[in-house]
Order: sequence, then C-alpha cells, then structure tokens
Amino acid sequence: MATAREIQRRIQSIRNLGQVTRALQAVAASNVRKAQAAALATRAYAHASWEVIVNLGAVTDETLHPLLIRHPSVENLLIVLVSGERGLCGAYNQNIVRTTLDYVKIRGLPVRYITVGRRGRDILWRMGAEIAAEFHGLPAVPSLIEVSPIARAAIDEFLEGRADEVYIARTDFVNLLVQKPIIQRLLPLHTTALTALEHEQAMLEYIVDVEPAPVLEYIYEPDVHTVLEAILPRFTELQIYQAVLEAHASEYAARMVAMRNATENAAALVDDLTLDYNKARQRAITLELLDIAGGAEALAQATGGA
Repeated sequence: MATAREIQRRIQSIRNLGQVTRALQAVAASNVRKAQAAALATRAYAHASWEVIVNLGAVTDETLHPLLIRHPSVENLLIVLVSGERGLCGAYNQNIVRTTLDYVKIRGLPVRYITVGRRGRDILWRMGAEIAAEFHGLPAVPSLIEVSPIARAAIDEFLEGRADEVYIARTDFVNLLVQKPIIQRLLPLHTTALTALEHEQAMLEYIVDVEPAPVLEYIYEPDVHTVLEAILPRFTELQIYQAVLEAHASEYAARMVAMRNATENAAALVDDLTLDYNKARQRAITLELLDIAGGAEALAQATGGA
C-alpha cells in the first residue's frame, strides 16, 4: 500500500492539475460566450441565404453560372472538414471525424479534404487521406476575410473539375450541452435527391439539405448574369463562414463542459486520497505507538529480571 508521503505527493499533483483544468474552463467559458453570440447573430441570415440560393438553383437555368452546373455522374467528392484546433474537449473532434468517415464509407467514392482545424487534419493525415488544403489558427470569432480563403479553395476545386460535389462537415451548435455533427451539401447549388444509401438510418440524422419552396422565376436587376455572379460566390462563402462559427461555438462549449467535469473529478479524487492519507498516517502512528509500547514492555521485563 502507498505510504503517506506518496499519497501526499499525489494529492498535490492532482490539485495542480485541477488548477489547470479550472483555468482552461474559465478560458473556454469566455470564448464560448463570444463564439455563441457570433453564431446566433448570423444564423438566421445564413439560413435565409441558403434557401435563396437553393431556390435559385431550382428555377434558374444552370448554364447561367458554373456553380449551378450539375455533373451527370458523381465520381469525386470534396469535403470541408471543420474540426477543433486542440483536444481537451471531450468527444467533439472524434464525433465529427467519425460522422464524416461514415458518410464517406456510405458514398464509396474517392474523396479529397479541405481541413479547418489541426485535429481533423492530424487524424486524416495519419489515415493517409488526400488533403487538398488545410487551414488552422483561426481566432474564436473569425472575420469573413479570414474565412474567405477556405471558400475560395472549395469553389476552385469544384470549378476546376477536381470535385463533382462539395460537402461541408461541421458541428451544429444547439446549446452548451448539445452539439450535433452534420453533413451539409455546398456545391453545386441545387437540390439533390438523397440516394437510398444516404437514407440509411445510420446517416439520415446527420445529412442536412433544404427543399426549395415553390417560387416563380425571379426578376433580376440589372441582369441575371450580374446578379448571379455577385451573390452565388458570396452566399457560398457565407455558408462556410457560418459553419466555422457554429463549429467554434461547439468546440468551446464542449471544452468548457469537459474541463468542468475534469475539475470536479479532480476535487473528488483529492477528497478520496485525503481520506487514504489520513488512514495511512493513523496506521503509521498506531504502529509507532505499538513499537514504543512493545519496547517499554521489553525494557520493564529486562529490568525486573536483573
């Protein structure tokens, strides 16, 4: 059994670890407030813009813009994987990567990735996956300019024919305790009937799409080419920007909860070890008293015999 000194060292080590997790919890709580406010502020606009471009793809001649063109057969996929920069956030990174890999397995097509965040990049790199581009080091609340290169890379992959469809894998922020990994189609900008495989129960809960509302042909001012050239790339960029905001809010929320649990577990473990320490100390004191009593008895017997 461990000695009192060893238990005391372990208690001090766990207390130090608890201070670290408490500090990480405070930092995550500060970041999640900012990230949550940013995600909620743009969510309604991002959803409305997505409905607009999906409706445009449904009622507009696809030859009017290259982002609307549907490939007759899908042979290559591109997935923008948005993961965390660091660990210590529970199962956040594992959930989004596992969901992405499950979707890729169901589709059974060659896939290239654009990774946003170090954790997803590292996992895919170890698996030997093909990474077209990687981005990391974004702040808690990035600006649209900082996210624009990600959108540009995804659009270029589609326009240059290296990807027939583009999806974005991200974590949707529901609340501080619930974050849902989802797969959202990004390009081409039209509705896509999900295949039978995609309708499997294992993946249906993760796939997000928007069915177009019945609308009439839009009226364009000044002309259709100018309007589409202006709004389609910008709205596509906005979807990736919103995905990054949602993912960052989810990451910080998951880290805050994980660090709070770790801090509570450290405190409980210190209490248990303190009890063990007291028992070990009492046992040592009892043994010392027994040794003293035994020595005194032996001395008394030796003195009396003399």
